[in-house]
Amino acid sequence: MSYSFVLLRGLIREAGHWGPFLHDLQEQFPEATIACIDIPGAGVRYRDPSPLSMAEIVKTMRADFLRLKLPADRPVALVAISLGGMIAAQWLQDHPKDFQAVVLMNTSYGNLSPIWQRLQPKAFQLLLKVPLLKGVPKEHRILEVVSNRQDKYQQVAEMWGKIAAQRPVSLQNTFRQLFAAARFKTAVKKPGVPVMLLSSLQDRMVSVECMRTIAKAWKLPTVDHPTAGHDLPTDEPRWTAEQIHRFITSL
Repeated sequence: MSYSFVLLRGLIREAGHWGPFLHDLQEQFPEATIACIDIPGAGVRYRDPSPLSMAEIVKTMRADFLRLKLPADRPVALVAISLGGMIAAQWLQDHPKDFQAVVLMNTSYGNLSPIWQRLQPKAFQLLLKVPLLKGVPKEHRILEVVSNRQDKYQQVAEMWGKIAAQRPVSLQNTFRQLFAAARFKTAVKKPGVPVMLLSSLQDRMVSVECMRTIAKAWKLPTVDHPTAGHDLPTDEPRWTAEQIHRFITSL
């Protein structure tokens, strides 16, 4: 059966940051409709204030989702990373019938993991300097935290720098998203739809223990990449798309 896909990015990221992963996912699902929804305060909504709770973020993003007019005869899979994974968990609680499958990547929940695992101390130290930077140097610093593919840094930083120039995320919205993420808690009970957990064993931003804790709480396995960083679809876009294909075709 053909699926539609809705993709949610992470903290101060937007649709443009999916990069080559969108092509790889479409290649795995040639007939699928793939749509990205931006978090308020980023992307096409960069001028909007980012809500201070996941429930309010979901409320805004769901209105965008309902306007997509996806094919009515196809189930919809939600693919989300990091902060997007928190939004996904809230969304599944509030509107459990919106999606028929979900893929969560490198996310964390406040009631399941301590703060020092949700944002590792070394990553926090590096990110402290990000607000002082602009353009490509800023994106390069972010990549030093979220990516393990140094061979991609320059190319990706330049691409992300162009995105930031066109749709800049304000410092205020950055802190508002951080605030919403820090206080978010999710149900310990597994969502009522099939879930795949993708994790990066070498995630230097969010400890892999956060995904293991979610897996334990929901009694699910994780599919692990041995070398990728926090931004799994940037480091390993083809591998990520292939894992989603295996998951969806197994349903």
